[in-house]
Amino acid sequence: MGNAESTCWTVIQAAASGDRAEREEFARRYDPVIREVLRARWAGTPRASDVDDAVQDVFLECLKDGGALGRADTSRPGGFRPYLRGVVRNVALRYEAANGAPGGDPEPDAPDVDAVVTSERGLSRAFDRAWARYIMREAAGVMARRARSMGRDAERRVDLLHFRFHEDLPIRDIAARWQADPAVLHHEYATARREFREALTEVVAFHHPGPPVAVETECAELLGLLN
Repeated sequence: MGNAESTCWTVIQAAASGDRAEREEFARRYDPVIREVLRARWAGTPRASDVDDAVQDVFLECLKDGGALGRADTSRPGGFRPYLRGVVRNVALRYEAANGAPGGDPEPDAPDVDAVVTSERGLSRAFDRAWARYIMREAAGVMARRARSMGRDAERRVDLLHFRFHEDLPIRDIAARWQADPAVLHHEYATARREFREALTEVVAFHHPGPPVAVETECAELLGLLN
């Protein structure tokens, strides 16, 4: 996640000032979230072909002179997530206003307020879930990198979490597959969960800098979004 003093705001502020490397880093970090939200929102509609252009427009809005990044407020509650969500929302709604509602039909002269509210709530929910998945992938990457420096036992704990959560295998089935003692594996599973939570806390602290209680609250919220 960079050096101990680095946060998402240091990346954002450097990108806003025109630093090319940090602009590329900004795009690398947040492209998957933006793309996932817009693909999900416009799936099965004629607007699905607009995703690439809309993603580029989000970055243009962020990175242009006087753009969104330059106006970003580091004291804003919730960190950078609600800020980026707002930029994605504005770009998506601009496309929809020009080309029709999310379903692809032309908009009526008098907009359906309930439909607009539902649409915006849906985008907000989709963005937050995409963000949560992105953060979990980042945390898994941090855990895996640490495990490689810690040895085979730590790497097996990464595998253990993969089998438990991605393949939904009970510990007893993993133990049988590995010919391991289930009691020992339960202990390793508890260790793996702790190591993942440490990695998650580090990643969340980067994207949501603040006091430990705020970081823990954000961790809990992100995990809840995926349940």
